[in-house]
Amino acid sequence: MPKSSNHLALARQWEMLKLLPGRAPGMTARELTERLRDAGYEVTKRTVERDLNDLSLQFGITSNVASMPYGWHWVPGQQMAFGSVDLVDAVSLSMAEEVLCQMLPPSMLKTLQPKFDQARGKLSAIRDQPMARLSEKVRYVPASFAFQAPSLRPKILETIQQALVDEVQITVRYAAFRKEAKELPMHPLAMVQRGNVPYLVATTFDYPDVRLYPVHRFESVEVTDHKIKALEGFSIDGYLASGAMDFGGGEPIKFRAKLSEALATYLAETPLSTDQKLSYQNEAWQVEATAHDSWQFNFWILSQGAELQVLAPKALRESVANQLAGAAAQYT
Repeated sequence: MPKSSNHLALARQWEMLKLLPGRAPGMTARELTERLRDAGYEVTKRTVERDLNDLSLQFGITSNVASMPYGWHWVPGQQMAFGSVDLVDAVSLSMAEEVLCQMLPPSMLKTLQPKFDQARGKLSAIRDQPMARLSEKVRYVPASFAFQAPSLRPKILETIQQALVDEVQITVRYAAFRKEAKELPMHPLAMVQRGNVPYLVATTFDYPDVRLYPVHRFESVEVTDHKIKALEGFSIDGYLASGAMDFGGGEPIKFRAKLSEALATYLAETPLSTDQKLSYQNEAWQVEATAHDSWQFNFWILSQGAELQVLAPKALRESVANQLAGAAAQYT
């Protein structure tokens, strides 16, 4: 038998031992076959029965012969602890590792690292299994222009993450491009990864207003012994729902615009909001939707160029017209 087939059989049998219950009536060979297939192992009931008989000679498992069909289970006191990951977990961990490494503090990553290593080792050993190759076939591509990730100073992100875990205040030196650095006391509330840029959600001094701080603008971070002053009613989900990550006041507006057919098709498939309405009037497509008045929304409107004409609200229409006129003037 080829080496890869041996690895696949071993992985399947290991998974089977993990599935077996610790007491009667146990699981039948048919049930085990179905569970193994759900986990990605194409196997027959006859192969499972043969595996069970072979494994019963090496491990403390037995069958319940009191009734048909026989149920297999561990002998009391013989059930083993399995520290490995199964195939589905291995695929999931291998695909999630890159994202988790950006968001979790080093102390948590250190605990997860053995699992990541196990996942890679398992997938490498059973590459003949189609599901093991799924991570080579799935990729995430951002919908917007793919900017390069900003450069972060050493240990800055890790220090902020740990302060977030410990719920303690930090003192930072913070500076935007070509601006003088300022020293600020901060109360870390949450972190958000927006594209390839990590942001700290925090309050400063004793002010209650919550603000966003891109982590690459932190020149230094020092952890204090003081606990943060938590904001009553604050939740990261509520904060995101307010449109804060679109960089604006988050005030909802009733947006109405005339569209090209191509843009109308796109919005029909990926709506601007849950209350979006598309209509065809006066030989043109129109859209109505509730949107957050923000930099991100304004940026999207400008990116559509001649595909979109803002009709309402009036202030937004005038602002977009002025910006487009200024842009056109750059090329005349």
